[in-house]
Amino acid sequence: MAALQSSFTGLSISSTSFFGQRFSPPLSLPLVKSTEGPCLITAKLKRWERKECKPNSLPVLHKMHVRLGDTVKVISGHDKGKIGEITEIIKHNSKVVVKEVNLKTKHVKSRSEEEPGQIVKIEAPIHSSNVMLYSKEQKVTSRVGHKTLDNGKRVRYLIKTGEIIDSAENWKKAVKEKGKTTEAVAAAS
Repeated sequence: MAALQSSFTGLSISSTSFFGQRFSPPLSLPLVKSTEGPCLITAKLKRWERKECKPNSLPVLHKMHVRLGDTVKVISGHDKGKIGEITEIIKHNSKVVVKEVNLKTKHVKSRSEEEPGQIVKIEAPIHSSNVMLYSKEQKVTSRVGHKTLDNGKRVRYLIKTGEIIDSAENWKKAVKEKGKTTEAVAAAS
């Protein structure tokens, strides 16, 4: 025991030694800013589909020229020339679902022994650049423009015809129809 105490007394830590001192980084080093932009995070939706995300991990949402309830005409693809109404918008990859357009066959497996399996046609999304706004009255497609009315309200209109697309009645009708379809799907399940 005495030998152990003598060895500890021989180990005296001085104030100039490394132990016992705080680490302070040198103040003379310049702070270097990264020249690269913020790296985009990509989230994994499915194995083959990636979704760009902002640094806070929220998806990057793209602005589109169409909205829910708009009447559109398909301008490219195998359904070219078909006219329908937008029922759903997917903003992170700029796709829209149009009623009775781009129908795909889905084979549904039976859930129970009494219920048979079935083949169902579903509407698949198409890219928003493949659709163009359509005027039912004048039967013409047109690009969309934005203008401010006299009362200060900003609305969208068709450039070729001057017809105003945004109205309270159209919006309420679209929301009501979407609510009915979700209720019908819930009742069928």
